[in-house]
Amino acid sequence: MNYNQLGKTDLKISELSFGTWAIGGAWGKTNDSEALKGLERAMDLGVNFFDTADVYGDGHAEELLAKATKGKESEIHIASKFCRAGDIYDPQNYSMDKVREYCENTLKRLGREQLDLYQIHCPPLEILQDGQVFDVLEALKKEGKIRYYGVSVETVEEGMFCLEHSKASSLQVIFNLFRQKPLEALFPAAMEKGVGILARVPLASGLLTGKFNKDTTFDEEDHRHFNRDGQAFNVGETFAGLEFEKGVELSRQLEWIAEGRENMTKAALKWIVEQKAVTSVIPGFRNVKQVEDNLGALHVRDFSTDEKKRLERFYEDNVKEHIRGAY
Repeated sequence: MNYNQLGKTDLKISELSFGTWAIGGAWGKTNDSEALKGLERAMDLGVNFFDTADVYGDGHAEELLAKATKGKESEIHIASKFCRAGDIYDPQNYSMDKVREYCENTLKRLGREQLDLYQIHCPPLEILQDGQVFDVLEALKKEGKIRYYGVSVETVEEGMFCLEHSKASSLQVIFNLFRQKPLEALFPAAMEKGVGILARVPLASGLLTGKFNKDTTFDEEDHRHFNRDGQAFNVGETFAGLEFEKGVELSRQLEWIAEGRENMTKAALKWIVEQKAVTSVIPGFRNVKQVEDNLGALHVRDFSTDEKKRLERFYEDNVKEHIRGAY
């Protein structure tokens, strides 16, 4: 495991870490026992960073992390997110009192006195432009409730704004073989500013595992069922914004990446890990097998220059026009 410095912070985090949306909820049925075993296995294999949010299972993911990391608080870094438990368009949702309440509730569930990284959870651009929330986060940092703060964004425009108008230590962005736009301007700008990048939705909600076909169905409680066309939140969070059948079709055209890399999952994650601007890629998991399979990406062969160019052309010629929603 390699450990990368998160922007200008003193946090050195595992290059492949894990998100906890799937073990909290909205990915179908959950199993706490399997989730805890997965968290333990990840830490045994060198993972020292986990990303969560107060709305993942209404705080349940944070509670699972508290159990798994008890006694390891100084060595295991946790990032959480806030704002989506309220009205994300209401400026009062980002007031000092409200954000402190969100933060204290998260700390209580985590059993911690301080949070390593606190991220605004995909707020509208106008909230970022208002700027009040950044003053609030600076205050929480001075109070010692958080060490650093960042922003989880939906679009490159939002990310660029944060780089220019905030002291955010990190940006969390949707980035995978189907969503390469951040490579153009956002990633170079983040590197220049010394801002860390956390790559989420790295497997396009499972499309890039190559395991789905056009007849695959999902549980009613799974966002891949109820948010397939952006009915509940930004369409980009589900299948990277691709219409499901089109995503399956495109994934078939990428099966070649698995050659010499065991499977598509490991290959898709390896491609992200190789991007210089990415501090850590944060796939989800539900059990030990998925943890081990994802971490196996670190040990498969690198992509050649020709392969990288082929993947860039594939995105430009076959994928980009089919992505829905602002990104």
